[in-house]
Amino acid sequence: MIVVDTNIIAYLFISGERSQEVEQLLSRDPHWASPILWRSEFRSVLSRYLRKNILNINETLLMIQQAEALLAGKEYQVSSAHVMKLLYTGNCSAYDCEFVALAQHLNTHLITTDKKILKEFPDIAKSVDSYLT
Repeated sequence: MIVVDTNIIAYLFISGERSQEVEQLLSRDPHWASPILWRSEFRSVLSRYLRKNILNINETLLMIQQAEALLAGKEYQVSSAHVMKLLYTGNCSAYDCEFVALAQHLNTHLITTDKKILKEFPDIAKSVDSYLT
């Protein structure tokens, strides 16, 4: 099992330059987990595509449905104390620290493209590329 952040989830469902790499990640390790926060963040990402008429409402609804199915049973509440301790010792946002806290709690890696998270938590955070190699 790996923890994935919202960007990784978005790259899987929204076709782009990193989609193929993320599909390889899913193929290699299909057991993805995420804090419940991913849902709100994913909706926010999709809303930008919807408002710019890059995606239509039916496409966004399908993506949400597929993403929710992928993560069904693997969404977690995260300890506020754990998040705040991570936040206090670094420069990442509380949102980012939720993903780190979950990866630490599950004793696994967080897969992300976020440079700040990768820099501040190199022991637990991995890029897709580094995880695949």
